Amino acid sequence: MRGRRGFIQIAILHLLKEEPMHGYQIMKELEERSNGAYSASAGTVYPALQELLERNLIELDTETDKKVYSINDNGEKRLEEKNKFIEGDFWIEWKERMTWRNSEESMQLRAAMNRWEQEFRKAMKQTRGNPKGVLELIAFIDEMTERLKKNVK
Repeated sequence: MRGRRGFIQIAILHLLKEEPMHGYQIMKELEERSNGAYSASAGTVYPALQELLERNLIELDTETDKKVYSINDNGEKRLEEKNKFIEGDFWIEWKERMTWRNSEESMQLRAAMNRWEQEFRKAMKQTRGNPKGVLELIAFIDEMTERLKKNVK
């Protein structure tokens, strides 16, 4: 599972472990469990549900008025695997992560990262056909990676 959508998928699996739900119910529960810090949208939840279906981690009951999703054995196993990496209660982690995502510090970091990515793309473009420039760029990235490892704890 990838990045942000991966965390949403794990949250969905946690909800479906509690009880089968339809999409709108899932969106409301995700928002409620974050104390409003996360506003679930159909554009996020339904693609996550589709991917969970494709990966055979959930099942869809179309016999009812609404499409109702439920976790299956594969989904339960996946949830157990992912829970090994989460200390404590998942929903506390969920709320903290969603609150952080909306914080001023998080927005500043994302803006700085966007600026960095733009400059990195320019630097990559400038190194085309320049083996020495590529090696210098790699050395720069390696140096910044090491600095992050040492200084950000």
